[in-house]
Amino acid sequence: MYAIDLSGKHALVMGVANHRSLSWAIAQSLHRAGARLCLTYAGERLRGMVEELAATAPGTTVLECDVTRDQTIDAVAERLTGEWGSVEAFVHGIAFARKEDLEGEFVATPREGFQMALDVSAYSLINVTNRLRPLLEKNGASIVTLSYLAAERAVPAYNVMGSAKAVLEQSVRQLAYELGPKNVRVNAISAGPVSTLAARGIHGFTDMLKKHAERAPLKRNITKDEVGKAGLFLLSDLSSGITGEVLYVDAGYHIMGW
Repeated sequence: MYAIDLSGKHALVMGVANHRSLSWAIAQSLHRAGARLCLTYAGERLRGMVEELAATAPGTTVLECDVTRDQTIDAVAERLTGEWGSVEAFVHGIAFARKEDLEGEFVATPREGFQMALDVSAYSLINVTNRLRPLLEKNGASIVTLSYLAAERAVPAYNVMGSAKAVLEQSVRQLAYELGPKNVRVNAISAGPVSTLAARGIHGFTDMLKKHAERAPLKRNITKDEVGKAGLFLLSDLSSGITGEVLYVDAGYHIMGW
C-alpha cells in the first residue's frame, strides 16, 4: 500500500471561503500528508474565517490575494519566493458570478457579468499560473482546479458559470500541453453537487442534490472529503503520469444517459 508523504512540499490553496469549501477539504488532505500550506483570501470579509481555519493546520501562511488585481498575485509570488522558494502543489478553487447572472435567462446575460465570471473563474487559473511559473517550475508542480459538469452540459440556473467552467477545462488542457516540458502537471476535478457557500447560491440547489442522488450509480451524493482525497491523489506523485485530465468525483452521475 502506498502512503502519500508530502513532507517538505509547499502547497498554495486559493478559494477557501469556509469549512465547507472544497478547496479547504483538499487543503486538509494536503496538511495531513505533511505539506506546508499557504491559504489566500480575496478580501477582508473572508480574512477572519480563513485565518480561523488556518489555525487548525499549524504552520499555515495566510495571504491576501484578489485575482482581479495583478499586484496582489505578484505580492503572493514575491512572499512565497522569499519564504519557500518553490511551490509543488497549487489548488485553484476560485469561482464567482454575480447573483443576478445566475438567475433568469442565460441569453440575457450582460457583457459585464459574462466578463466577470470568466475573469475570476477561468482566466485567474492562467494568470496566477503564469505569475507563479518560477515557483511552480522549480521542482515540477501539480496544479488542480475545480470544475463541474455544466462545462459540457446545460444545467438549469448555472448559466454563465457553465461557460466559465467550459473555458476552465479548455485552459487545463492547454496549460498541461505548454507546461508539460517543465514537468508541471495540470488537472481538474469535476465534483458532484456539494453544499458549499457558492453552491447554495444556485436556485434549486436542494432539488439538484436530490436528483443527483437518485440518478447516480452509487445512489448518493458525494462528500467534500472525497473531493479532498481525489485532490491529494492528483497533487501527489501517485498521479505522476496524469495531466490535462478532468477527474469526475460525482458518484458516477456523469456516465448516465438520462
